[in-house]
Amino acid sequence: MDDKGKNRREFINTCFRFAAGATLVGVTGVLAHKTVSGNTLWQIDTTKCTQCGRCATSCVMSPSAVKCIHVYDMCGYCDLCGGYLRPNVKNITTGAENQLCPTGAIKRKYVEDPFFEYEIIEDLCIGCGKCVKGCGAFGNGSLQLQVSHDLCVNCNQCAIARDCPSGAFSRVPADEPYKFSGFKKEKKA
Repeated sequence: MDDKGKNRREFINTCFRFAAGATLVGVTGVLAHKTVSGNTLWQIDTTKCTQCGRCATSCVMSPSAVKCIHVYDMCGYCDLCGGYLRPNVKNITTGAENQLCPTGAIKRKYVEDPFFEYEIIEDLCIGCGKCVKGCGAFGNGSLQLQVSHDLCVNCNQCAIARDCPSGAFSRVPADEPYKFSGFKKEKKA
């Protein structure tokens, strides 16, 4: 074998080793990233959230991965729901002109006088927080914003967390993905 053939063989072996090493480093990096982000998820601390509206506009998902969640255990099933009706409405009806939600994502259903049940239609919710703000101001705070983990892509640097003026966005353990407020969670023994 001449020197030319030997040099070519060494070159191919060197390239193969380099490619194998780069692949190994890449796979290790991906697995390390998945391990770090796999243990935590983004979530909103409802005690810090000011319903500024940036969840609807800052999220990389369209519509936002932040959705209104109704904590039924806290709800008073009010006729005059501050999260459903605009303040100072003249007629208490379900007309669009009287509803606080800009997309009609809240459905109202009569239960019995004077109680109504409110359901959030997640596909229509844009995460603007108007209903949450109204419920907190004129109700008991049973409407809360939370990250919907089936929609969130769990970005390394969440755009909402970066833009949140109150610092309400943080990473939480994946085994405790939601942070509701207003009632105490029982500790597991």
